[in-house]
Amino acid sequence: MNASTFKPVPSRPAPVDTEGPVAWIKTNLFGDKTTSLATLVIGAFLLWLIPTLVDWGLIRAVWEARFEACRAETAGACWGVVTEKYRFIIFGRYPFEEQWRPLVATGLLVGLLIASCIRSFWKPWLPGLWAVVLVVFYYLMAGGLLGMSVVETDRWGGLPLTILLASISLVLSFPLALVVALGRRSDLPAIRTICTVYVELIRGVPLISVLFMASFMFPLFMPVGLKIDVLLRVLIGITLFSAAYTAEVIRGGLQAVPKGQIEAAATLGLSYWQTQRKIVLPQALAMVVPGIMNNFISVFKDTSLVTIVSLYELTGAMALALNSDADWRPFMIEGYLFIALIYFAFCFSMSRYSSWVEKQVNKSKAR
Repeated sequence: MNASTFKPVPSRPAPVDTEGPVAWIKTNLFGDKTTSLATLVIGAFLLWLIPTLVDWGLIRAVWEARFEACRAETAGACWGVVTEKYRFIIFGRYPFEEQWRPLVATGLLVGLLIASCIRSFWKPWLPGLWAVVLVVFYYLMAGGLLGMSVVETDRWGGLPLTILLASISLVLSFPLALVVALGRRSDLPAIRTICTVYVELIRGVPLISVLFMASFMFPLFMPVGLKIDVLLRVLIGITLFSAAYTAEVIRGGLQAVPKGQIEAAATLGLSYWQTQRKIVLPQALAMVVPGIMNNFISVFKDTSLVTIVSLYELTGAMALALNSDADWRPFMIEGYLFIALIYFAFCFSMSRYSSWVEKQVNKSKAR
């Protein structure tokens, strides 16, 4: 009998480190030849672009509110236009001596939005708090109480108007979108047809058309003597527009819920609304969180279109502030960069919150 010959097993390569910045760079920036080439090309472009931007935006920039210095040949970015016009950009045509009122009102509304995103504030009294804050916001902006002078809504503008339009339209459009999404899947032909016509009609036209109709055409159909404020008409138009798009996102989530779960709920004796509230909607909304947040971000940015109906929100207030002053008019780029930074701060915060919600939802799926 032959003795067995020992054959050593060949050594295996060491495990690859998949954590840390070095591993991330290797995987995402130099994973293969194509990725490495793209990384080198984009890196070379950034090495050329970034020093140029730093030189223009920081080193040679003019920070003082002196347009003569900004016009010098050696001057870079003129941030002095922001120093000079920031109050007009932020608060629009609101009376200068009363601008503490929109500042307080906006602070209250932003604080309420942040609180509404925190789980510990999801209590039955939260809707009541929304009603109180909105009433306080209105009377701070409009005045007429406690000795405050009256300010018409057409003089509201800047950041307060942007946040007001975005927040209220989103809060009002979400429950409407839920109803419309459920209506499009209804077994009743009349309800399904009405919801389908509403969604297709709204989605078939741009937001500018909706705002134009709400501002200029809608008053023509009103009885003689009945006048609805332009801000309210615009708010209704944005809400209806946002609800139509959000309804389609939610309908996609509803279709993704397995039909077997609905049948199981029916065998347990659950009613239609109990099934939707306890089984279908929690799963459907969890699956479409990115789509809903993407629509919210889009609506926040689309509020800039209200300028066409003479409501000067953040973008319109900036253009109005510089177009009315020939000395600062050449420095539009710096003004747009300033408001772009504001938009980015809000939209990035919404995006990060969406990512946090997704992580919380995914915890329930981890086994």
